[in-house]
Amino acid sequence: MIEAVFFDAGNTLLKPHPSMEEVCMEVLASHGLLAEEQRLEEALQASERYYEERYWTDDTFWASEKEARRMWVELYSLLAQELGAEDARALGEVLYEEFGKGSRWALYEDVIPAMRALKEMGVLMGVVSNWDARLAGLCLELDLSPFLHFVVSSACVGRIKPEPSIFRMALERAGVEASRTIHVGDHYYADVLGARGAGVIPVWLNRRGDPPPCDCLVIESLEELPALVKRL
Repeated sequence: MIEAVFFDAGNTLLKPHPSMEEVCMEVLASHGLLAEEQRLEEALQASERYYEERYWTDDTFWASEKEARRMWVELYSLLAQELGAEDARALGEVLYEEFGKGSRWALYEDVIPAMRALKEMGVLMGVVSNWDARLAGLCLELDLSPFLHFVVSSACVGRIKPEPSIFRMALERAGVEASRTIHVGDHYYADVLGARGAGVIPVWLNRRGDPPPCDCLVIESLEELPALVKRL
């Protein structure tokens, strides 16, 4: 019987609102930097490449609030630089602060219905995510508090997914055994391999319809999660 469900945050529960492109365009325009949609898309792609290179080279920045902040400011500064900003660093700081506001994030439509069903089933829920210290505040602003027993963000505990230790911390807070716990996330490396390393049952959330891995449970929507929990 499953007693607890842990969730990843980004691309699992939360998404930029109304979108990454619209937030960036609005904030940059308010500081006098206007960008055509195509040019903004190219700048965002450059910033995404920067993140992927940083992440796969050394992902330990997620274990430090200072380093996580530095990474995001550098990423947003690169975005502004690609768009021709004279003071790209200052705009990077502005964008970093903007994405710390709950109004710049939204829940996927399937989040609350799934959590409500799990709560009615008596399942304990928490968040385990590679994120900075602002994550708990975002969850509060987005009205997730009635469903969550805890929020573990990597920068707050000095541990990152896929390290088993961050999942063990969550298990201690939940007071449940790993074999009776599910972790749901969209990232195979961080979520599936990390959870499995701690003995937690991984569930890969495939929102984009990508070719799924064959070695773990897969769902395409959180709507499927309550039924899956009942089966296990």
